[in-house]
Amino acid sequence: MAIDNVREYFKSYQMDDQILEFEVSSATVELAAEALHCEEKRIAKTISFLVGDQPILIVTAGDTKIDNTKYKHFFGTKAKMIPGDEVENIVGHSIGGVCPFAINDNVKVYLDESLKRFETVFPAAGSSNSAIELTIPELEKYSNFLQWVDVCKEWQDSNII
Repeated sequence: MAIDNVREYFKSYQMDDQILEFEVSSATVELAAEALHCEEKRIAKTISFLVGDQPILIVTAGDTKIDNTKYKHFFGTKAKMIPGDEVENIVGHSIGGVCPFAINDNVKVYLDESLKRFETVFPAAGSSNSAIELTIPELEKYSNFLQWVDVCKEWQDSNII
């Protein structure tokens, strides 16, 4: 199971005991916020795309949407999500548990600027009923991200935490 891979990944940092597992689903931003008793915008959703043949993950705040113009400007191509039935094979996690930890070697990770307004965020931890609370510096460290990007919209008006 992918959560076991994430748990093993965080074990090397003595962080495996920080993974939260729920009795209920946390597969969507709404469900995760409910399970965590927090605002939806603090859920760090991880979205999977293909840039040509290159799989990428973009971790964004829960209250955002991809801005196609910004995405195309940055990546040089139209946003193309990985088909749902291929996500687990390509990324290493199934939909609902996709996160930037313990992913397949060829997957590149980007963090969206929308996350920087929070002290901590809650990305999934490899299953549809898990999460981990991380500070932004921890997210940077553990996600092995390539760089920060600004490819989202609809969050600038909700800058107040």
